[in-house]
Amino acid sequence: MANVKDYSVEEKLSSLVSLQKIESKIDEVQVLKGELPMEVSDLEDEITGLQARQTRIEEEINGIQEFINQKKELIKEAEGLIKKYEKQSENVKNSREFEAINKEIEMQQLEMKLAEKHIKDANEEIAEKVQVLDKAKKNLSAKESVLVGKKGELEKIIASTEKEERHFNKLSGEAREKVEERLLNSYDRIRTNYRNGLAVVPVERDACGGCFNAIPPQRQSEIKQRKKIIVCENCGRILVDRDLFDSIDIK
Repeated sequence: MANVKDYSVEEKLSSLVSLQKIESKIDEVQVLKGELPMEVSDLEDEITGLQARQTRIEEEINGIQEFINQKKELIKEAEGLIKKYEKQSENVKNSREFEAINKEIEMQQLEMKLAEKHIKDANEEIAEKVQVLDKAKKNLSAKESVLVGKKGELEKIIASTEKEERHFNKLSGEAREKVEERLLNSYDRIRTNYRNGLAVVPVERDACGGCFNAIPPQRQSEIKQRKKIIVCENCGRILVDRDLFDSIDIK
């Protein structure tokens, strides 16, 4: 950057025009990509969320299935105890023992009925979650299909513009080395203020080529002399004369 300070104003303006034209070419490449990079990123985030949701539902179903298996085991244990108590009832010595065994049998039967109700409710819950899971899988599959298509489109554009983009990025880096830091900071600030990225514009039909605000004849004369950096009083863009602007060609 230190060797830039000896450049004339005209040379500085030429460097700025060159940089603007190079970075406008890079902008054109980005326009070709359009919203695809953002769409791909958003889809990837959405798919990650859907995958997490699907995993959560599957884990919930597995947890309910474990609960059902526990209740089935409880029923088996209750059945075994009932058989045991029924066998014991054949050898009771008095009515008190008989009543005690009957109570145990009744308790185990109640345990079985309660477990069967829990199993029924759990199976209904699983059926509902399976439906939700099926919808989630279909939604995920659809999003993944869209993502594949979007990625394919983006990859084609990247493949077709990669060499061009790399070339202009290299030229941009070289051009930036020829612009003093103060001017470069102003250029970057102005460029980010406008969606079209134009920080350096020519005078077009007696007006600013950026905001089309009229420029007085005396101001236009000063711009043509290329003796100082002049900015548009309305939009703040750096102004150059049409001849200088057209004299710089970017290949």
